[in-house]
Amino acid sequence: MDPTNNPDWIYVVVQAPGENESFLGQHDDENDISFIPVFDKKEDAQNCLPLMARERSVTYEIQAVYREELLKNAGENGFYVYFLDGSGTILEKINIAEDGADD
Repeated sequence: MDPTNNPDWIYVVVQAPGENESFLGQHDDENDISFIPVFDKKEDAQNCLPLMARERSVTYEIQAVYREELLKNAGENGFYVYFLDGSGTILEKINIAEDGADD
């Protein structure tokens, strides 16, 4: 299925794609919150990637993932989810531990 324009899919940056891959997390220093940045559009993720803190020696890839899977994974690992636009502006903050499922 093509994730373009499908609300069940979101885009996320994956570090070390393959066997040991994980979502690229960030830290909101102002609020002392660890979060996973996600995007509605692949182009927004590509535009924002250079603005993110990351390790030079690690490979990064933009991937489409099921929204509910990512939210569940983030909550289980103590991360918030921040929906961002292509310039890094926060559109929405979700704390799965407090909000429960995102519906």
